[in-house]
Amino acid sequence: MLALLHTSPVHVPVFDALRDAHHPGLELRHFVDEGLLERARRDGPEAVGDDVNRALGRAVDAGARAVLCTCSTIGAVAEARSAAAGVPVLRVDRPMAAAAVAGGPRVTVLAALRSTLGPTAELVEEEARRAGAPVSVRTVLVDGAWDRFTAGATEAYLRRIAAAADAATGTDVIVLAQASMAPAQDLTSTPVPVLSSPRPGLSAAAAAARGG
Repeated sequence: MLALLHTSPVHVPVFDALRDAHHPGLELRHFVDEGLLERARRDGPEAVGDDVNRALGRAVDAGARAVLCTCSTIGAVAEARSAAAGVPVLRVDRPMAAAAVAGGPRVTVLAALRSTLGPTAELVEEEARRAGAPVSVRTVLVDGAWDRFTAGATEAYLRRIAAAADAATGTDVIVLAQASMAPAQDLTSTPVPVLSSPRPGLSAAAAAARGG
C-alpha cells in the first residue's frame, strides 16, 4: 500500500485518477492535514516536523510500504524523516526537478504560494548538483492565484498559472511548483516545456511501494 500525505483534499481525486490510468491495482490511502500547510506558512516548514512525524507514523501503522508527500512546502521535511519512519518517504516534486535540470540550465519556477518557492528552487539546485549540471533558477510568484484556489475558483486559478507560464521568457524549462497547478499545463501555449509533479511523483512512489 502507498500512503499519500496531502495538505488539501483536492489532491485525492487527482492521484486516484493517475493511479487508475497508470498504476492499476496499486492500493492508495490518503491522509489529509490542511493544518500542516497553514502552520508551515506561518512558522516555517521545520516547525511542523513533529506533526509530520505523527502523520508518517499513522501511515506506517496503517500498512504503508512507502509514503508520498504531495505538498511542496513541507516535502523536504517529510523526506528527511524517511529513516525514522522505516519506509521510503518521497516528495512528489523530486522527479520533476530532475527532469527540469535535464531540460536545460535556465529553469523558471512558478508557484501560487510564496512558501513553496524556496523549497522548490533549492530542490532544483540540489538535483543539478547531483547531475553535475549548471543551473540558474528564477522564481515567480503568480499574484492572486492562491486567492482564487482557496475560493474554489479552480478554472480562474489554472488560467492565471497558464498565463504566467506563457509570459515567461529567457528560460529552457518551466516548473509548476505545486501539484494543484498541474492541469494548467494543458492551457499553456508557450513552446517552452512546462513540467508538473503529480504523474512522475506518483510513478516514483509506486515503484518504492512495490520495492522496485
